[in-house]
Amino acid sequence: MRILKLTEDTRKDILQNLLKRSPNNYGEFEGRVNAIIEEVRNNRDQAVFNYTKQFDGADINAGNILVTEEEIAEAYEQVDTTLLAVIRKSLVNIKKYHEKQVQNSWFTTEDGIILGQKVTALATVGVYVPGGKAVYPSSVLMNVLPAKVAGVDRIVMCTPPGKDGKVYPSTLVAAKEAGVDEIYKVGGAQAIAAMAFGTESVPKVDKIVGPGNIYVALAKKAVFGYVSIDSIAGPSEILVLADETANPRYVAADLLSQAEHDEMASAILITTSQKLAEEVSAEIDQFVAELSRKEIIQKSLDNYGYILVADNMEEAIDSVNAIASEHMEIVTADPFHVMTKIRNAGAIFIGEYSSEPLGDYFAGPNHVLPTNGTAKFFSALSVDDFIKKSSIISYSREALEKVHKDIEQFAECEKLTAHANSIRVRFE
Repeated sequence: MRILKLTEDTRKDILQNLLKRSPNNYGEFEGRVNAIIEEVRNNRDQAVFNYTKQFDGADINAGNILVTEEEIAEAYEQVDTTLLAVIRKSLVNIKKYHEKQVQNSWFTTEDGIILGQKVTALATVGVYVPGGKAVYPSSVLMNVLPAKVAGVDRIVMCTPPGKDGKVYPSTLVAAKEAGVDEIYKVGGAQAIAAMAFGTESVPKVDKIVGPGNIYVALAKKAVFGYVSIDSIAGPSEILVLADETANPRYVAADLLSQAEHDEMASAILITTSQKLAEEVSAEIDQFVAELSRKEIIQKSLDNYGYILVADNMEEAIDSVNAIASEHMEIVTADPFHVMTKIRNAGAIFIGEYSSEPLGDYFAGPNHVLPTNGTAKFFSALSVDDFIKKSSIISYSREALEKVHKDIEQFAECEKLTAHANSIRVRFE
């Protein structure tokens, strides 16, 4: 793995390179995605069925697009009981964590004035779960449980079927355990369009969440405004900040945990120790030779893998904040002190036993995180993503009388005389 001296120039070059992975830079796919969306919008179910046959090889129709209780029961028979136990343990942790995020409506009263905020859960949410080459029951839990905790009335899930017209058993089991109301066998951009606009079979939702490939990401971007979305996710990324006290084998293993996602994943180590940099690079070479997804890992490291050696910890931290990684590990002598200086990261893992997969699967915090530097202004998926807030305003006549001239003057300053008149008529 390449080792570079951390300078202002190398930092700029790396940031530019990482930004190439953003979905905003894949304009050549937008035309195809927009065509799919328009076809689904116009022809609804029939377009969904045609695209599912074309892209997934499955014969889906109005009679079998909705997953049945019998199919879910069959899935339970196919899932290993020990895996089911793990799913249930993870579910408890995720639910407990997100329950701490719940917000309540509030009101204040003073001298004839009532002000407040009404918190309301979204009515219908669509969750997209990828299929194809991999299976992601963890994504089911992470996207569904915050919505359940928030009090969403109806949770709809779309996921692509295999050629046999079936969905991965572990995906179905996770969905059932998490409390999904309906599961539809449709994937890709066509699934996003179906949930955004509604078809004869798939209901229109208020918000769409969940990861996916470039077609899914661009489809979510295209339908934003018709529905809300969580984010436009880019490729996975990890950044480890380490000093000479770090275990090189642990650091190497953690970097590769994200590099194996796909060829565009990013894995970066920033360290103050040249010795550690060299040791981590050697450990990575050994691991790559042994791991099952070594071709993907190697391409990821070649394209977006870096070991950066900084002169001091302050310089290292500045670069960490500039990169704003999705996952960020701190493996230093005093990681909690360093943590106080980290401004930009999707999730922060502290200490050598807080490896990134702990967050992916089990600890409780959400693994749906901002990518491509958007951790500078976006947060992890949370209960907040599944609620909306309405302001409450109530004035008595006496309360309004005390301030009506102020309001009228403000409105007239903006030359909005009808605004002023709406207040003035009450005191004629």
